[in-house]
Amino acid sequence: MTDQQNTAATEEETAPQFSLQRIYVRDLSFEAPKSPAIFRQQWEPSVALDLNTRQKALESDFHEVVLTLSVTVKNGDEVAFIAEVQQAGIFLIKNLDDASMSHTLGAFCPNILFPYARETLDSLVTRGSFPALMLAPVNFDALYAQELQRMQAAGETPTVQ
Repeated sequence: MTDQQNTAATEEETAPQFSLQRIYVRDLSFEAPKSPAIFRQQWEPSVALDLNTRQKALESDFHEVVLTLSVTVKNGDEVAFIAEVQQAGIFLIKNLDDASMSHTLGAFCPNILFPYARETLDSLVTRGSFPALMLAPVNFDALYAQELQRMQAAGETPTVQ
């Protein structure tokens, strides 16, 4: 009976674990350089979205993942507004092999953070008195796969920090 308990305890210690500890806004900015004149013009916006992720190992098995969304909206040739959010999370991740850890930090965690970042960005833009900015969902698994292909073509190897 004790052997079974020891085996169960050992399996529990080596089983993969994932736990979201905290989600928070790390940085937030909004700039509307042409207001109030921009509000008096015909509204024909063009939207440019820049998306980036980074991760950092914290103490023990904790990791911080930061998803950055930067949006520049132009009305014609003039910048109507620039908005950026760095949505971050602290995750407890244990007992994953390197490939699984890389995928978890590069795709799974950003996928969790995206709805929060999208809502924060939308709220920020509407507080600036601009129309709601409803960003489409992002397939982080596909972006991660593309980045792996790019790294392989360049002879680089993915690293987990």
